[in-house]
Amino acid sequence: MSLLQAILMGIIQGATEFLPVSSSGHLAIFKNIFGVKTDTGILFDILLHFGTLVAIFIVYWADIKKLVIEGLKIVGDCCVNLVNFIKNKTSKEEQIYPYRKIVCTAYRKFVMLILVSTLTTTVIAVPFDKAIGHAGDTLLIPGICLCITSVILYFADRLPAGKKSAAKATYRNAIFVGLVQAVATLPGISRSGSTITAGLACGYTRKFTVKYSFIMSIPAVLGAVILEIPDLFKSSISGTDVVNYIVGMVVAGVVGYLCIKFMLYTVKKKNFKGFSIYCMIAGIVSVIWYFVA
Repeated sequence: MSLLQAILMGIIQGATEFLPVSSSGHLAIFKNIFGVKTDTGILFDILLHFGTLVAIFIVYWADIKKLVIEGLKIVGDCCVNLVNFIKNKTSKEEQIYPYRKIVCTAYRKFVMLILVSTLTTTVIAVPFDKAIGHAGDTLLIPGICLCITSVILYFADRLPAGKKSAAKATYRNAIFVGLVQAVATLPGISRSGSTITAGLACGYTRKFTVKYSFIMSIPAVLGAVILEIPDLFKSSISGTDVVNYIVGMVVAGVVGYLCIKFMLYTVKKKNFKGFSIYCMIAGIVSVIWYFVA
């Protein structure tokens, strides 16, 4: 992989990860058309996703910090109650250990919603991990999936603005969004576009929908990075490859930050029509290229 290819793929990843046009689909198309090969499997893809992950942390740092704090508090309360439960069962004295009341604030509810969606995605997608990894080896599947994304975005513009935030969202909503995110692991189906559409269909406010969609990607990307670490030590990577990989990751992060800001504006203005048309054209061209080339 040359430096120019790494930069171009970083731009593609940063732009398409948050714009509703499927980053995995575009990366698969780019690799197939230009014959880009990497000796580390999907490692480079994971690093590109990690770059965009940093962009999410920058934009939503205040929310993420509060979610982490509230998540730790939930764990702490549960541990205290578990210990007190055991003490009450084993103590020979007539002493009752007080249980800690677990208060469900809006951010604690948000934490639980993210966990439910993430677990749902994991249960559905992980068994098909290898098949999904090879789905982008040709242009056919990404092309078909881009056409599906086009249809999804067409309906996104026609969904009314909801009123639900974290406090009013249900766990059934979280399961539904998690299922949609699992399907969006296929190259060509936009994760952001499909999960934002799912959130709007559940009645979420537009601002909360975007926040939920982007923050929900954090556990998935971190998990993918962790799972890829063992393969990193089995692969032979030259010094030049390391530099190119890092440059691509940084480019993806910078472009991703700009695209998050643009996406917030796009969802607010209900303006997915252009993306829908683009995905349909890109999908059709990819399918034709597959049969002609």
